[in-house]
Amino acid sequence: MSSHTTAGPAAPVASPIPAASPATPEQENPEPAAATPAATTPATTTATTATAAAMTAAAATAALPGLPSALTSRARTLAAAVRSRCGDLVALESPSGDAPRLDALAEELAAGFRATGAQVRREPGPAGDHLVLEWAGQEEHLPHLLMVGHHDTVWPAGMINDWPVEEHDGLLSGPGVLDMKAGLALLEGAFALLADLGQRPHRTVRLVVVADEEIGSPDGRRVVERQLPGAAAVLGLEPPHPDGRVKTARRGSTRVRLTVTGREAHSGNAAGQGISAVDELVDQLVAVRGLAGLPGTELNAGRITGGSRANVVAGRAEAELGLRFSTAEAQRRTLDTLAHLTALRPGARVRTEVLSSRPAWPERSGNPLLRHVRSLAAVLGQQLDGAPAGGAGDTNLAGARGLPTLDGLGAVGAGAHARTEHIDTTQLAPRIALLAALLAVPLPRLRERT
Repeated sequence: MSSHTTAGPAAPVASPIPAASPATPEQENPEPAAATPAATTPATTTATTATAAAMTAAAATAALPGLPSALTSRARTLAAAVRSRCGDLVALESPSGDAPRLDALAEELAAGFRATGAQVRREPGPAGDHLVLEWAGQEEHLPHLLMVGHHDTVWPAGMINDWPVEEHDGLLSGPGVLDMKAGLALLEGAFALLADLGQRPHRTVRLVVVADEEIGSPDGRRVVERQLPGAAAVLGLEPPHPDGRVKTARRGSTRVRLTVTGREAHSGNAAGQGISAVDELVDQLVAVRGLAGLPGTELNAGRITGGSRANVVAGRAEAELGLRFSTAEAQRRTLDTLAHLTALRPGARVRTEVLSSRPAWPERSGNPLLRHVRSLAAVLGQQLDGAPAGGAGDTNLAGARGLPTLDGLGAVGAGAHARTEHIDTTQLAPRIALLAALLAVPLPRLRERT
């Protein structure tokens, strides 16, 4: 964290999705470099998309004869087990900051992924352990494929008693099912599917599951960033857009705490001797609210506390702000302004502290990774597209660096962070098949040679 100042675990659940044995290696099948965005026309875009689709279909066939039908058929069979796994993971509540519960869920996840062939390492964190997992690939000399997720949720412990896991009309609801325990269950199912077919991933796959994503990954960020060097591509297991589109860009986000220190005094007998921290904070927030009118910036005052009693001039007050940025420049400009806030009252002090921050991940034209995923989906009989997202996540760390990145490969649903949170169970099988294909089929060349 950076700052600036002026004057009780649950019990283990059922066995994870079963897996079988590995298979034989394949050759890398690079796709020609993507067309230069400035020269792209509707005709060239159509031709490039058709070429990508044809080459993806060929790669899928080379990876395993009959792969599309095998993946689709086996995914349908596994969908019920994955649905059950989603419920089991939701039952293990894991609020951000609750280390015992997060560690209990981390142990359950480690067991499930270990059963699919993963090597598992737990990375200690101040508010719960993170997981770093790795699966050996057929072509181990190739750069690794990095996947990112999290096992913390926004829901407090005990919510499961008031809001148990339920399914109605193909919609499975429960605290944290969409964001993002179903995404983790889907990936476990995808690895189990490949093992059942006697397959291994085409290249080494690493997965980072952080314990603090819902509060901005203040510690988990370092774990993700350690795995970025050398990654061929980065895929996020957050939920997609409600219509199933994957996420091709994300706004930057920052959590900031404003702390005001004043001077306590009796509000009746000696009010003039006091300096109200609450009044100072209110005035600061009115001034700060103007930042939301700047291009590329949104601001939410999410939490305010302060004072002790109605008959005491408040000596301390604070607010936590959530900021969203569409560009790196907007983020830099806004944070610089907040860092240089000055008190409006003599004797008051204002302190700005950055609690967590993620850089903006801008949309990039001529996205070969999206073309590859879209083509794979088509081979599997699915329609898929992508679009930018308003929220931030750990994929921002990769996308902001220019690494080929997509997010939203988790479960299809809606209502994240709300009591309407749910997943569409009819879309579990298609997502299992797509994830398994992404693991098994060679990636195209995603960046220009230099």
